[in-house]
Amino acid sequence: MKKRDFLNVSVLGAAASALAIPAPASARAKCRAAPGPALLTVSGRIGAGNRGPFDPALDQMMAKQKISFERAHALDFAALAALPAVTIRPTLEYDAKPHTLEGPLLLDVVKACGSTIDDKTVFLLRAVDGYAAQVSASDARKYRYIVSTHLDGKPMALGGLGPLWAVYDADRFADRAAMPLPARFAACPWAIYHIEVRQG
Repeated sequence: MKKRDFLNVSVLGAAASALAIPAPASARAKCRAAPGPALLTVSGRIGAGNRGPFDPALDQMMAKQKISFERAHALDFAALAALPAVTIRPTLEYDAKPHTLEGPLLLDVVKACGSTIDDKTVFLLRAVDGYAAQVSASDARKYRYIVSTHLDGKPMALGGLGPLWAVYDADRFADRAAMPLPARFAACPWAIYHIEVRQG
């Protein structure tokens, strides 16, 4: 993945520093209204949602990135940590070393928000700096994408690769492991905050 130019996210940084981030849990939970600050918003082909429609006055980052929706589901860290966690250990492009990443499967996150997923479903994953990648549901299933909340046993920080990273273990799949290291993660936005569920 090429180096990305960041927007000014000082407000998000202040919000993230105030969070008390729980450790991952193994209990299955459905998406629910986020009592804490929402870190991930899922829109598009979802269920009823738990927040109102896009507000151009208050959803400023989304407005700048031309995101809009009639309904969405907002998740805080507790909602994500309540989903079953998966652990992977890919070699990362940034230091060419293996690291432990942990979080729920991307498919579980989207399904918990009321989505019905089939072979034509695609996910548009968007990061705070506007970087976006499209991942098909079949690839998300095949490569076992996770929404990582923890890196090497610690919550991922905003300003690093977090607080959320859509990623998979490229080392486990011959077709991906054969790619140059940076190319393996082109469809793995770090610092994601929005997922749009589309029908391809």
